[in-house]
Amino acid sequence: MSSVRWGILSTAKIGMEKVTPAIQAAPNCEVVAIASRSIDAAAAAAERLGIPAAYGTYEELLESDVDAVYIPLPNDMHRTWTLRAAAAGKHILCEKPLAMSVAEAQEMADACREAGVLLGEAFMYRHHPSWVEAVRLVRGGAIGELKAVQSRFSYYNDDPGNIRNRVDNGGGAIMDIGCYNINLSRMLFDAEPTRVAAAVTRDPVMAVDTLSSAVLEFPGGGQATFTCSTRAEPDQRVHILGTDGRIEIEIPFNIPPDRPTRIFVTGGGDPPVAPATDTVTFEPADQYAIQAELFARAVLDGTPLPVPIDDAIANMAVIEAVLTG
Repeated sequence: MSSVRWGILSTAKIGMEKVTPAIQAAPNCEVVAIASRSIDAAAAAAERLGIPAAYGTYEELLESDVDAVYIPLPNDMHRTWTLRAAAAGKHILCEKPLAMSVAEAQEMADACREAGVLLGEAFMYRHHPSWVEAVRLVRGGAIGELKAVQSRFSYYNDDPGNIRNRVDNGGGAIMDIGCYNINLSRMLFDAEPTRVAAAVTRDPVMAVDTLSSAVLEFPGGGQATFTCSTRAEPDQRVHILGTDGRIEIEIPFNIPPDRPTRIFVTGGGDPPVAPATDTVTFEPADQYAIQAELFARAVLDGTPLPVPIDDAIANMAVIEAVLTG
């Protein structure tokens, strides 16, 4: 097998607009099937993206000869279709967050291990060259000892019909975007928080969290602080502070695939008036295509995924801690 044959479970927007075209662009991947709860929707999606086969149920796709599936379904459906895909012998790339709870995430991971299939959580940003370099700089001591990580992620969505505003479907700011703030903090400190404190504001009608801030304390006294909101100006930033310098990630999550991106590395000079800052520029790169290529490489070579699934379980634990205050 020289390439992984992918099936897409759902015609969700993120899959149609970003992930599926990126999988098609990855050199070791083919998208050969797509499924929806409606054959008409699946057929239209297949025609739009040039996918050979369309199915009117997810079960039919799992019965086909695909090697792996990408699951961009609502959060509350991740467990069901991951378990079914594992039982069908398919490798699985599932959208973040992996599950609705730690218990669900653990069940999914255990089922995939028992079935002998790979399970990956689709935190695509981790694979972009800008983040690979930022992590390398932090781990290599370029800014001294890591002390603090500050991040924010926000957009505005008050549509009661939108899936992100439905509690039962796993909506809310923390589940949708705060999971990134948590994930990057754990990644940079390369550890799990020892203490979590949070302030969570919920919509009085929809009950989803719309504005949340948290402090995560890490071993050795490091701290990560973040704010995420679904009722604020669209924005995203990450600041990484060390004893000898700092790094700013200009566009940390929704990194455009068609233009150069930058990180700013500061150390020395005359801060705060005239700090010495180097701008590191990266050529355009599609983080979704890199994600697919790395996943497919693990399938083809029988090697571990770049990020083990236990990381998704640990991330879910912090999500739960933040949401319970």
